[in-house]
Amino acid sequence: MKRSEINAVIREASAAFARHEWVLPPKPRWDVTDFGLGHFAREGLVLINLAEQVEYCEKLMYARRDQVTPRHHHAVKKEDIICRWGRLVLEFPSAAAKLRLQVNGAWQDLAANQRLVLEAGERVTITPGIVHAFWPGSDYAVLGEVSTANDDARDNFFENAAVGRFSQIEEDEPALTRLVSDS
Repeated sequence: MKRSEINAVIREASAAFARHEWVLPPKPRWDVTDFGLGHFAREGLVLINLAEQVEYCEKLMYARRDQVTPRHHHAVKKEDIICRWGRLVLEFPSAAAKLRLQVNGAWQDLAANQRLVLEAGERVTITPGIVHAFWPGSDYAVLGEVSTANDDARDNFFENAAVGRFSQIEEDEPALTRLVSDS
């Protein structure tokens, strides 16, 4: 990704957060990724780490319509993904006939490969080992994630081996802010 594209999407996400009255903490830790695929408009996500503790973490996320977070799972991390604004579509590809998930705190059975649509305020709990992908079903979505400790380097297992957690950045203008991957 070009740094100019990253800067533009940070401005876009910041405007969406402000529009929906999400106040960011001082010096937020931004993460903008195309998952190393080079097609941010198709496969991309903006994340802001709000809390990074030993036991848990919290993120605020932004994605545009049909911008997919590719199929992946975690071996250790348990997460709640929350639709804060817009509509979120989740896919849980599975060989099993059904999948049992907690949706809004209640257990729900999904048929194999059934999609789950979350409206604003709704959440799903995803336990380790469950393969999932997600994307907005609205023009954009503001999402939250509350999870057990996050280890991007060792606990993201993507179905497509070409996927990487972070983007290669072409420095075509100064950065608005440091990204998690700039560390």
